[in-house]
Amino acid sequence: MIHYHGTPFSGREPVMAKSLQGKHAMVSFADPSNLPLVAELCQSFTLDNGAFSAWTAGKPFDIEGFAMWVIDWHKHPGFDWYVIPDVIDGTDSDNNAMRAKWLNIVGHHIFGLGVPVWHLHEELDTLKFLAKAYKRVALGSSGEFATVGNRAWFNRMSDAMDTICDDGLPRCKLHGFRMLDPTIFSHFPFSSADSTNVARNIGIDQAWKGTYTPASKSTRAIIMMERIEQHASATRWNGSGGVRQNLELFG
Repeated sequence: MIHYHGTPFSGREPVMAKSLQGKHAMVSFADPSNLPLVAELCQSFTLDNGAFSAWTAGKPFDIEGFAMWVIDWHKHPGFDWYVIPDVIDGTDSDNNAMRAKWLNIVGHHIFGLGVPVWHLHEELDTLKFLAKAYKRVALGSSGEFATVGNRAWFNRMSDAMDTICDDGLPRCKLHGFRMLDPTIFSHFPFSSADSTNVARNIGIDQAWKGTYTPASKSTRAIIMMERIEQHASATRWNGSGGVRQNLELFG
């Protein structure tokens, strides 16, 4: 499993330069200024469309600007994939229309490098279609399932896994948005996941207490990333029914 750490970090360039060396990162179009540094430091990177940030800020999503950004960066050796523009809290039809609009803007080559988002409030038949049509699908928490990790969320994720897994193995590669938490991704057969957990928490001084508390944000980042990356996703989906730890490696 690939662990993508969301950027930018608190402290920006100095902290990122010390902590992201050899890691994997996700850079959002909502704050693209750190991409050159990420591309220089990391093993690989993905490009997030930033639609969620635009939506929460009440701003229109600059789809043309995102298209140019992807076109500029997709040839970089460290580029993995990008997130196809999506309509936050939109219907299945809204997101089908958005994908069609995006294809019309960028053409088949660039479109083929992207990953669609299936939002948990959308129909399971849509997920089934995406898993058949694309090599990788990203899962986004939304609507009544917006809170990652609660009972309703786990039940919906169970339904999703039951829909697209054969003998516990997904029909395409899966990415978990905001799911880079070992208590979350250890349940599911993800190929990758991301979160901004490290970026958000290294700057909260009151969260780091004790005699041996690391003072520098870069050291905090290294510690947090090491703890996260010690864990892998589940090898296969072991069944539905809500919260279920996948521990088949331990018998």
